[in-house]
Amino acid sequence: MSEKQGSERRSVAKLRPVNTPPVDENTASMIDLLQEHLRLAREGKLRSLAVVSVSSDGAAIGTQWSCDPSDMASLIGKLTVLTHDLMAARK
Repeated sequence: MSEKQGSERRSVAKLRPVNTPPVDENTASMIDLLQEHLRLAREGKLRSLAVVSVSSDGAAIGTQWSCDPSDMASLIGKLTVLTHDLMAARK
């Protein structure tokens, strides 16, 4: 290690708590579901994943997926049906 490297100091950011709103049962359920899927993905146990998300006011519905190419048609079909059901339930 050179003299210059040994004398350099790195700045460290102080962590501070983040105020988050209380989590209701529905939000906690979504968080648990997402954490479980993250765990399965990290362990390499998922081949495909599809997500339908709806904004809190119900105005925006989004679909996303990541999958093996052979799963694409099936996932799109299932997401389409779910999206139509969600849109019908809004009315």
